[in-house]
Amino acid sequence: MFATPAFAEDRTGTLPVNGLEMYYEIHGEGEPLVLIHGAWMNIDTNWAALMPTLAMDHKVIALEMQGHGRTTDRDTPITYEGMADDVAAALDALQVEKADIFGYSMGAGIALQLVIRHPEKVERLIAASGGYSTDGLAEGYDAMVATMTPEMFVGTPLESEYKRLSPTPDHFRDFAVKMIAFEAPFSWPESDIKAIKAPTLLIGGDADIVTLEHQASLYRLLGGTENGDINGLSTAQLLILPGTSHIGVFFNPLNVEIMKLAVPAFLSAELPPKPPQF
Repeated sequence: MFATPAFAEDRTGTLPVNGLEMYYEIHGEGEPLVLIHGAWMNIDTNWAALMPTLAMDHKVIALEMQGHGRTTDRDTPITYEGMADDVAAALDALQVEKADIFGYSMGAGIALQLVIRHPEKVERLIAASGGYSTDGLAEGYDAMVATMTPEMFVGTPLESEYKRLSPTPDHFRDFAVKMIAFEAPFSWPESDIKAIKAPTLLIGGDADIVTLEHQASLYRLLGGTENGDINGLSTAQLLILPGTSHIGVFFNPLNVEIMKLAVPAFLSAELPPKPPQF
């Protein structure tokens, strides 16, 4: 069962979380749904098009991660594990015992680490364009990261958005250094993924930087079913968006319209669903 969040509809503010002042927004009423944005992003850039639909029947709690958006930074690296612990602490501060979690890209990795490290806090999980190992990223990704420098991002919209929102607008270069370091290779034990019990919807593009093979591997590790007509359906689901790159998952308006249908349906469905009857 869900605990009732402490705050009323349409509230914004900051929370003292593990040495951060974490910015949050709350919209709508109903069961809590936490939104976790992608790398270099914020609530506005990731969720503006989808959040009004999700807030129709959920209490949407959108968070901004360490150094992102209006949330402060601290003297620690930016890591999936650290940010997952930050989300758990934010839920405690908001008096939310358990919630549905929806993360995109970096946010999907944070969501996976949240359910691994704090399984008691996750009711259902939606992970869009995320994975459990950099081995599952498309060929050429490591070579691209190796060319990254902070100066590459100076003068770009990423810097402009950082300066618009950040409480420390002059620290963009420091933030860029941390985000480049964040791209270091990682691999989480498959046993950790298999241990996840929360019903999960995976979303990705057919031309995503997270390969189709890796998305399928994640689906299988979560208990995804083959031949559901005979074997029954599972609590893991996989949605592949056609003609879609990593960025296109959220920045193609058609995909947002698809998610406006698919995400509420997953969150409200009886799981595991019953196979269709002929």
